[in-house]
Amino acid sequence: MKIALMDSGIGLLAAAAAVRRLRPDADLVLSSDPDGMPWGPRTPADLTERALATARAAAEHRPDALIVACNTATVHALDAIRAELEPGIPVVGTVPAIKPAAAAGGPVTIWATPATTGSPYQRDLIRTFAADVDVTEVPCPGLADAVEEADGAAIAEAVAAAAALTPKDTKVLVLGCTHYELVTGQIRAAVGEAPVFLGSADAVAAQALRRAGTSPAPADTPPGDLTVLLSGRTAALPAAALAYDQGRLLGAASPTR
Repeated sequence: MKIALMDSGIGLLAAAAAVRRLRPDADLVLSSDPDGMPWGPRTPADLTERALATARAAAEHRPDALIVACNTATVHALDAIRAELEPGIPVVGTVPAIKPAAAAGGPVTIWATPATTGSPYQRDLIRTFAADVDVTEVPCPGLADAVEEADGAAIAEAVAAAAALTPKDTKVLVLGCTHYELVTGQIRAAVGEAPVFLGSADAVAAQALRRAGTSPAPADTPPGDLTVLLSGRTAALPAAALAYDQGRLLGAASPTR
């Protein structure tokens, strides 16, 4: 079986590593768009075109499911991607984990990109699932870009700025950008041990396997292949990916084609 993931950059690593842990034998296709990133500053129409091109590149490899491993792309392009690829390829979007965060009780803080923070999509999730919970939205300008470049100093600066805007009584911290899940250690060091962290990688990985009609496999199952597409071109994992545990897991455990 084969699972594809798409994002503007290496934010897809967290969900890809989650799929690898759940289903080691799955072939993985990682489709990103270095030629067009960052997607956040683009208009919704332009972002949708870039996301569609990235999804089409992944779809050419005939995966059993496609994960849109990007909150911003899910907000703006999920419907267009589903309209083009489904029902032939099930498409799983990525949304901030606001529903489970609210279920755990507040206060809740959501870290997200400026494009997602305050968006009608995120505000609707808050109204639907967290209307009775104290929610703080924290935009994190520059953090995703810093993670993409594996720029340690810029990551530290952006994390510190977001931590300063995070209420001290936060009970649950929602990581509303897939890139942020690659630096949870740095974020935890900045905000302390008190908040529960909620990302999306594990949930979307499990949902992709369900949509693909399969289930987890034993951990000792031989690993599947790894295909990396950079704006449609077959390539190796970007060097920045290997700066993170998730990228090193994929690089070490997966034969690359």
